[in-house]
Amino acid sequence: MWGCFQERHSEILYDPGVFAAHTMTPGAPGQEITAWRPHVDGVTEVFHARTTDHAYPMHTHESWTLLIVDAGVIRYDLSRHEHGALNQLVTLLPPHVPHNGCPVTPQGFCKRVVYLDSSQLGDDLIGHAVDGPALDDPPLRERIHRLHAALARRGDELDAESRLAFVVERLREHLRGGTDPASRAANAGIAHRLRELLDARFVEGVTLNEASALLHAHPTHLVRMFSRTFGMGPHRYLIGRRVDLARRLMLGGMPLREVAGAAGFHDQPHFTRHFKRVVGTSPGLYARSGAAPAG
Repeated sequence: MWGCFQERHSEILYDPGVFAAHTMTPGAPGQEITAWRPHVDGVTEVFHARTTDHAYPMHTHESWTLLIVDAGVIRYDLSRHEHGALNQLVTLLPPHVPHNGCPVTPQGFCKRVVYLDSSQLGDDLIGHAVDGPALDDPPLRERIHRLHAALARRGDELDAESRLAFVVERLREHLRGGTDPASRAANAGIAHRLRELLDARFVEGVTLNEASALLHAHPTHLVRMFSRTFGMGPHRYLIGRRVDLARRLMLGGMPLREVAGAAGFHDQPHFTRHFKRVVGTSPGLYARSGAAPAG
């Protein structure tokens, strides 16, 4: 873990050893990078970089570049105008528009990037992003930070999708100068329909995009209405249902090594982390207790 990330955020953002798809290399002298592709619709790549002396030449991406800086300052040119990516800002660079980037100081910079495909932000917004790539929005920056943490947790894709939906909604508001009309649709019954869907598929899981298509509602509207109605997000509800099933399976005598998969968890660490958060003890201690702990 790079020190510049730890200085700002004490929580672990990612563990490259967890993900077979991750690639971590020291790169050129003065440069370290981590890159992976999460199983989250709309995200083509996550890229973390620390560099002291590397200058990115003019180049383009097919995806939208959503960037936050944890330390240092990045100077870049976009459409022949000079800009700066600062610690407190959110930087959004549109696809197909040439840009470069270099550190301003000898200490270099640490950055985290999420690359988004056109399903998240359409080409009609490119011009707005060229005119204003720097967004001074502290709550949005914090949401992006938490999105990075969610993207790094294998098995928590629904949480990452939910966080991504709110980030993208806010980006659209910035680019369009107002609230996205699609997010304002009102349907009091949508939360209960989503809960029914989660109840039916909590073991195998359902993505936010799948739920959106099945229920004919915008993803952010689904999450917002569910949270408003039940006091928790869809991901937390789904995890709670899985933990509840795991408790029943263990008390019914199922071997602990089989419980995680049977209850819908990605793997044993994913199961243990969420079980301990909900129940207050590890699955092993719970299973050996012979009776359910309090709670």
